Amino acid sequence: MAEQIYSPNEVAALLGVAPVTVRQWAQKGLIDARTTAGGHRRFTRAAVIGFAQRMGMTLPAEFDATAAQTRVLVVDDDRQFNGMLTALFALRFPHVAVESAFDGFEAGRAAQRFRPSIVVLDIMMPGMDGVAVCQALKSDADTAAVRVIAMTGHHTSELEQRVLAAGAEALLKKPFDTNALIAACGLENSETTATETV
Repeated sequence: MAEQIYSPNEVAALLGVAPVTVRQWAQKGLIDARTTAGGHRRFTRAAVIGFAQRMGMTLPAEFDATAAQTRVLVVDDDRQFNGMLTALFALRFPHVAVESAFDGFEAGRAAQRFRPSIVVLDIMMPGMDGVAVCQALKSDADTAAVRVIAMTGHHTSELEQRVLAAGAEALLKKPFDTNALIAACGLENSETTATETV
């Protein structure tokens, strides 16, 4: 699963302090921080927990559960297909949080808010296509660690090369066996039963 990364504002909200205080702690080396290519500080979940424990600060009770949960964002402009995949994850993996987005722009907004660990992404969408969405996710420090599993009904080797070059882990050809999708997402160790093609 992708490692959860937090901005100074998010850490500040978790610890009940001002963002400038978090930046000062990072400057003094009190809390471990990574610096992005753009010069922005980012904090791992482990760094936030370790710092809070050392300082005797209390994190919100839901922090551990939320951060550790697998979160899947399904992005497909075909609402029926999107609904089928969302239901598949929700029914077979009750411990997984699932959300839907129906175009590339909505996917970007949902990724920032929902913080998915996995994005199941259709390539052929109007407006911003899946390749552009994948590139945007991978170029943003907040979402760069997200695993992208792409899918398309118009598979070509050239498209597959473009999708993988954009940062996706795999390109599945529609229709596909649901177990192939589950395996690509790394969820095959969770309980799975029926095999079906979608």
